[in-house]
Amino acid sequence: MTAHAASHVYFGLNPMWVSTCILATTYAIIMSEQVNRAIVALTGAGVMIIVGVLGQQEAIKGIDWNTLGLLSGMMILVSVSRRSGMFEFVAVWSARAAKAHPGGIMILLQVATAVLSALLDNVTTVLLIVPVTIAIANTLKVPPYPYLFAEIMASNIGGTATLIGDPPNIIIGSQVGLTFNEFVYHLAPVIVLILAVQTVMIHVLWGKDLRATEEAEAAIMGMHPADSIKDWLLLKQSLAVLGVVMLGFVLARQLHLEPATIALTGAAVLMLLDNWAHHSEKASHNIHSTFGDVEWITIFFFLGLFVVVHGVEVGGLLRLLASKLVSATGGSLPATGYAVLWASAFLSAIVDNIPFVATMIPLIKNMAPAFGGPEHIMPLWWCLSLGACLGGNGTLIGASANLTVAGISERNGVPFRFLTYTFYAAPMTVVSIAICNVYVWWRYF
Repeated sequence: MTAHAASHVYFGLNPMWVSTCILATTYAIIMSEQVNRAIVALTGAGVMIIVGVLGQQEAIKGIDWNTLGLLSGMMILVSVSRRSGMFEFVAVWSARAAKAHPGGIMILLQVATAVLSALLDNVTTVLLIVPVTIAIANTLKVPPYPYLFAEIMASNIGGTATLIGDPPNIIIGSQVGLTFNEFVYHLAPVIVLILAVQTVMIHVLWGKDLRATEEAEAAIMGMHPADSIKDWLLLKQSLAVLGVVMLGFVLARQLHLEPATIALTGAAVLMLLDNWAHHSEKASHNIHSTFGDVEWITIFFFLGLFVVVHGVEVGGLLRLLASKLVSATGGSLPATGYAVLWASAFLSAIVDNIPFVATMIPLIKNMAPAFGGPEHIMPLWWCLSLGACLGGNGTLIGASANLTVAGISERNGVPFRFLTYTFYAAPMTVVSIAICNVYVWWRYF
């Protein structure tokens, strides 16, 4: 849908400027942290519809139901699995493996998060890792925030390395016809380097100063992971279902299934198995408890934000910015690549990267004849992927994984402030993109 289709804005106002003002106001209020972000996003979405930028049917088209379904399904899987004691088991095992040293545990969890984000997807990974992290931090009596921050950065970095790790890569791979192996071949080398650099930066910032008391370390080393398991039957069921779900994510393309379908089906199966294993009264309690564990604030924030961003897309701002970007490079492939990389990173930090990537793909495709054919513009796809995925680390609202971690941590009493996160994350993101700039220059230009 193009800008002229959004022609029913009151008083004949320009839909692009109206939608841009609504977006800017929504983000400004979110950053002020005076009102819950879900309320702000839903209000912004309602205003988009009421003033006429979007019709109700068009607003619904802008909602990424696959993301919401994936989030809900994985939250349910994590909630049921948690009752088995699985995450406490992993927490104790991880802490013992790092000899109960807080800095070593941080490094271990960063690497694990990045690897899992590459093999699964970053949202699923943080849903599984964050409960473990909070349990470890509480046991060692150290602040959880540095660990959670490090895992956000690692999840978006790791997710950039593969086709299935991050939604922008899924869109690019699908519409351009790129394979899993091509993403690994072109992006994994620089991602390993960026992960190493970010791990060192975070260790210097926080890790080296984290200390646990000798009593807390001794308590950890004296624990036996097996003692954490509360329900061995549920543990086996959870591991089996999670294993099948993860395999489903890897094979989703061959199975012709969306991630939301896989996650929600797995959630339903695990709840069904848990139901059969308990008496009716406890089963009913477990169901209410499980649905109560879903991060509804995060779900509804995404729902509202998708509508607000879709209003900006329909209003024409994203297309205008993308067109200006392409025309400003003067027909130079390296200049175009660098512009795509940095602009994607900047815009992905402040708006959802999915509509931006969807807007950029046809524009980049149309440039192929000027550069000698589709095979000559391949570097632009890697620039788009690196910028959009890594740029999501720049602010708390830049990527789904960021907000998922923030939602879970706040429910556990760990505040996640927009400006605090951005203060630390934005400079690290600039370092990541600078490394990518050197990498694409060295490898492609």
